[in-house]
Amino acid sequence: MSAANAYCVVFVTAGSRPEARRIARALLEQRLVACANIVPGVESHYWWKGKIDHAREWLLVMKTRRNRFRAVERAVKELHSYQVPEIIALPLVAGQADYLQWIDDSLSGQ
Repeated sequence: MSAANAYCVVFVTAGSRPEARRIARALLEQRLVACANIVPGVESHYWWKGKIDHAREWLLVMKTRRNRFRAVERAVKELHSYQVPEIIALPLVAGQADYLQWIDDSLSGQ
């Protein structure tokens, strides 16, 4: 595994801006993520309970280490209002070295 592959980007959708902010703040305070971007105005279309539904959502884009994903997942599930929240991660295949070091420093409290 290359150095960049030790990191991931976690996506979580939230039903409101306050919920997205609450989740972001909690994960930052717990040092589970180094950064959380909140993207407003996401229009989501999806299957739910046997029918196609849609909602306006806020997307959290969070950067962390892959070995923290399970802890991120647990924390989001505790904080989230959805019955089945989206909590997915994509591995980084490359990253600028100083930025990756910043993630490490942020997660360790330096």
